[in-house]
Amino acid sequence: MGSNEADKPLRRIAASFEDLAAVAKQQQPAAMAAGDFSRACSHVSVLFGCLGIAFKFAEMDYVAKVNDLLEASKSVSTLPSMVEQDIQKGTVRVAGSHTRNLLRVKRGIDMVKVLFEQILVTEGNSLKDAASKAYAQVFAPHHGWAIRKAVGAGMYALPSKSQLLKKLNEDETSAKAQMQSFVRSSGPVILYIEDLFTSRNLGLDW
Repeated sequence: MGSNEADKPLRRIAASFEDLAAVAKQQQPAAMAAGDFSRACSHVSVLFGCLGIAFKFAEMDYVAKVNDLLEASKSVSTLPSMVEQDIQKGTVRVAGSHTRNLLRVKRGIDMVKVLFEQILVTEGNSLKDAASKAYAQVFAPHHGWAIRKAVGAGMYALPSKSQLLKKLNEDETSAKAQMQSFVRSSGPVILYIEDLFTSRNLGLDW
């Protein structure tokens, strides 16, 4: 494999979300394929793993829910139809429903977007400020005190920025380009998912 994309998860993440964004940004957005979305999200899992103990809970939760969506995509072709099925069955908010899992995965993507935004504007080699801000903005409002406390303690065990880039097989310049690409492309994808919920009066804060 050498040093091709198989060894560079940031490039896989960025490229797969560029493809999703092309769908999300259409004037009349097509129904996003559940398989394409789930596979793109599965590429992000490695990033949570690179962040260490602070985001271990997020990694486990995110991976399980992405796997559920991947499995569901074998029988339900698009994200809108996935949500509609749960609405018809009255299972939207039931633990383990595909719609509930989709909302949780969306939050994971949102967290990575904010993390990258913060890394891009933060000087120095520490990830603590960037990760703390991303967690506080996206996950903390939905977590109880015990999880928030555990995450806060884990922030001290985060890798440095240079250690993270080494794990991702990128240098500062290449990583910056890939992070900028993800920030740019994940925005429309997040809005697309949020619209699946708000247009059906399902809400987002649950």
